[in-house]
Formats: sequence, structure tokens, C-alpha cells
Amino acid sequence: MIHRVVLGSIERFIAILLENYSGNLPPWLSPVQVIVLPISDKYYDYGCKVFNELKNKGYRVEMDNRVESLGKKIRQAEIRKIPYMAVTGQREKQTETITIRRKIGEDINNIKLKEFFWILKNVVKNKKVKS
Repeated sequence: MIHRVVLGSIERFIAILLENYSGNLPPWLSPVQVIVLPISDKYYDYGCKVFNELKNKGYRVEMDNRVESLGKKIRQAEIRKIPYMAVTGQREKQTETITIRRKIGEDINNIKLKEFFWILKNVVKNKKVKS
């Protein structure tokens, strides 16, 4: 049985973290580290492949397969403060790459999945605050 006092201190600790980071938690602490955003339903299969590879590597990943414009999907991910957005489309499918959009607005175009795994591993393992 857990005493209520412990839960109160954990709650305060989480509140301090959220206040300190303004809700922009570093990737190693964020509940969702990566969200996969297929440009349209034509690229859903490649998005699923990327999703499964990230999931199998142990990352906390989601996929936004709604029938919405890419801009709306990106905006929703920014509101949710997800650190990395993996965009999949025709060019990415043909070249077996992904385009990464970071929550700070920086884009990394046409990066191989292995390179992205290395970046994520480095950020998560070293618990870097700036992703």
C-alpha cells in the first residue's frame, strides 16, 4: 500500500519539472518521444514500417493516421509538445528515409532511420536537456 504523502511529493516534483521546462520535456522524459506523420493515407504503410522499427527499438512512439492535412497534424504534435515528428511521404518512401521535424522548428531532411536511431539513442542515453 502506498501512502498518500508519497504521492503528494511525486505530484509536486512533476509539477516543478513541468514548470521548469514549460511543458517542453526533454525527449528522454517526454511521454511520447516520436510521432510518425504520414503525409496522406497512401504512405500509411511506410509510416507503419517506421513506427514498428521505432517501437521495436524501445522508443515511445505514436502514429497520427488521421485523414487531415500535414499542417494540422504538425500543429497538433506541437501543441502536445512531442520532441520529434517523423514525416513520411513519397520522397521518403522511395529513398527509405524520413524527414524529422523537431519541436524547436528545425527540420532534418531525408535522414536514414539508422542515423535517426543514433541521434535518439545519444539524446536519450545521455539524458541531454537540449535535443
